[in-house]
Amino acid sequence: MQAQRPPSFDSAESERVYEYVERHAPVERSEVETALSMDPELVDQEVTMLIQEGYLEDWNGVLQLAIEYGTEETYETDGVEVTIRPATQSDLDGLVAVMREVTEEETYLAAESVVELLDDEEVVLRNDKREFRMFFVATVDDRVVGWVHLRSPNFAKLRHTAELTMGVEAEYRGHGIGSRLMEHGLEWAASNGYEKVYQSLPATNQDAVRFLERHHWETEAIRKAHFKIGDEYVAEQQMAVMLEDSVLG
Repeated sequence: MQAQRPPSFDSAESERVYEYVERHAPVERSEVETALSMDPELVDQEVTMLIQEGYLEDWNGVLQLAIEYGTEETYETDGVEVTIRPATQSDLDGLVAVMREVTEEETYLAAESVVELLDDEEVVLRNDKREFRMFFVATVDDRVVGWVHLRSPNFAKLRHTAELTMGVEAEYRGHGIGSRLMEHGLEWAASNGYEKVYQSLPATNQDAVRFLERHHWETEAIRKAHFKIGDEYVAEQQMAVMLEDSVLG
């Protein structure tokens, strides 16, 4: 299977419909008509074309992006019932909240940039000309307590790669949720045509480095004095995993 392909549009109306669904999915057709002030017949025409092109899916009149959302799993650990599932647009506030908590207490620059983008764009899942991004969330009692995020540039020579960020709320660490999120994200990436997953982090964050190493990640490079945190220069540690090694290892 190839990695997710970016959409291309035959008309401005088609692009408007796709972008609205991308931002608000799952969404009913009638909402698209009202929000875009478009004739219902035109909306039906554009939606039909987008479905035929493989960009949208229609589930009994409810539209969403036609991407492989992956599976949902629920398990119990230490008396806590945890569900790991694909994120939806309704998870936006919960995602932003847990990501902000994690990035405030830890030096996690990659996740900081992701949460700022998420907060600014207000779109959880994205597949456009620039990038593809996917989130999975861990929930307890329907509340988001952790995430794993995969982002891939829609550029042919890099489309086999994805950047990963992940984190778990402090209260729920030590229950193996981070490992389950990592495994879930990497298995999804491997089954959807990605071959390599990477991230960079401050070299001072050795807890994160050791966690990644336990999941078969390797250090590819160290860039000295790459970050400046406060008045201190900090090296960047670039790490990656080849998915065959991780999924089969």
